[in-house]
Amino acid sequence: MVSNMTDYEKERLEFNWNIPQYFNFATDVVDKWAQNPDKLAMLWVDEQDNEVRRTFKDFQDRSNKLANLLVEKGIKEGDIVILIMPRYIEWWETFLACLRIGAVVSPGTIQLTTKDLLFRVDTASAAAIITDSRTAAKVDEIKAELPSVKVKIVVGEDREDWINYNPALESYTTEFNGPKTRSDAPAILFFTSGTTGNPKMTVHTHTTYPYAHLITGKYWLDLNSEDLHWNLSDTGWGKAAWSSLFGPWHMGTALFVHHESRFNTKRCLELLQKYPITTLCGAPTNYRMLVLEDLSAYEFSALRSCTGAGEPLNPEVIDTWKEATGITIRDGYGQTETVLVVGNFPCVPIRPGSMGKPAPGFVVEVIDEQGQILPPGKEGDIAIRVKPERPVGLFMEYWQEPERTARCFRGDWYITGDRAVKDEDGYLWFVGRADDVILAAGYRIGPFEVESALIEHEAVAESAVVASPDALRGEIVKAFVVLANGYHPSSSLVKELQDYVKRVTAPYKYPREIEFVESLPKTVSGKIRRVQLREMEWSKKGKGK
Repeated sequence: MVSNMTDYEKERLEFNWNIPQYFNFATDVVDKWAQNPDKLAMLWVDEQDNEVRRTFKDFQDRSNKLANLLVEKGIKEGDIVILIMPRYIEWWETFLACLRIGAVVSPGTIQLTTKDLLFRVDTASAAAIITDSRTAAKVDEIKAELPSVKVKIVVGEDREDWINYNPALESYTTEFNGPKTRSDAPAILFFTSGTTGNPKMTVHTHTTYPYAHLITGKYWLDLNSEDLHWNLSDTGWGKAAWSSLFGPWHMGTALFVHHESRFNTKRCLELLQKYPITTLCGAPTNYRMLVLEDLSAYEFSALRSCTGAGEPLNPEVIDTWKEATGITIRDGYGQTETVLVVGNFPCVPIRPGSMGKPAPGFVVEVIDEQGQILPPGKEGDIAIRVKPERPVGLFMEYWQEPERTARCFRGDWYITGDRAVKDEDGYLWFVGRADDVILAAGYRIGPFEVESALIEHEAVAESAVVASPDALRGEIVKAFVVLANGYHPSSSLVKELQDYVKRVTAPYKYPREIEFVESLPKTVSGKIRRVQLREMEWSKKGKGK
């Protein structure tokens, strides 16, 4: 297959966003593909191997039905709809229905507690909740505290005061005449966690995510209308919008969806072997788990492209995967606040461990505290140029928090909160979250480089590196290590790992403390929660950070 971008520099030079005044992903993209009634949009498989196939026409019809239901029940343009569902087909139908009527979708994970739900519904003044039976039960525990909610819809068994999704849809027509949505109108509200305090409410318009993820699907995922694309992400975080909805469907790509209760590496490899999946996208955690299996026992005849995002992928994992599959995992970088802004693209030579180069439509640099671009080799803040022209794939604002929104900007730049180094050839190399960088005896140490060194050792399955307080050095490098099968904690293994890191990276970066753990705390998106480990470490030693 010929890549969608064959000349990186030419594409960046000639790229233009071409934003229309009105845009709606459901009507302008999904309904376009639905003109071919047989065009496959999704192959859905559950844990019992039950298969369901859905065309774009199916999604058009079903989302139109739901749109009619919501409008009849009083949901209107601008209303916020909380959407919490596992990988049910209804999640995609609901997302499209909300976009059609101009409502603002607020996705969340099924792992949310009643306290989380109360905070989200109350803070957003949500008008509707559409969810599964398990979450509906949590909502019922706090229903007296949710005065803004006008409509509650559940997928599953009947519940008192809830509309049962599938039976209810049968009463509505597949024809829907909704409003023309302005491209700059709010469309999505993500709750995204920071290092402290309550989650931020990140607002996207109809163009900053639904439209702008054309970049993600076309250039980074490199999809076409004949692909079958599998994104391993949970529906509860931004990556599902990236790679399970907007990016692929822009390109007319069919989605492979596996509804599962938890990620199972053997099952994942079996499905990759069984189905004609051509492109795979996952979090680094997924790949780190997959390479611990015997990959030589599987054959992935259809697979042509693999991508990873969420946090940097260790070079050792990339090498192991390539040796087994012949495919290099291409890292990509972005945030809940953005679409894909930096990536390893098929037409650009890959440097394992690098974030890659800026995507078409974005100027991304490493800058200092005064907003000046730093020379190659100097560590600084990853920043996106927003003046004189703001790129389309950048969020609208943190809702109701103008001061927090303003703090993200420095002169002509949006500050991502991540640190990196840019090399002589324009490749970006991730150092860490600004809060994660370790300051030891005057040295700045990024956790990712130490973690990458550790994972090269055969005894290490996974690791997380954080700052630990130290009276002499201020901070030292501490590593939390999950051991591979067959290895057991010992003082001799600690010494072996420390010596190994000294050999493969700068000696001052070695972990002066190593703690063996059964597992690492992670977000629902699979990112390691270093902040939790760091806070635990500083609290344990009677310090605060």
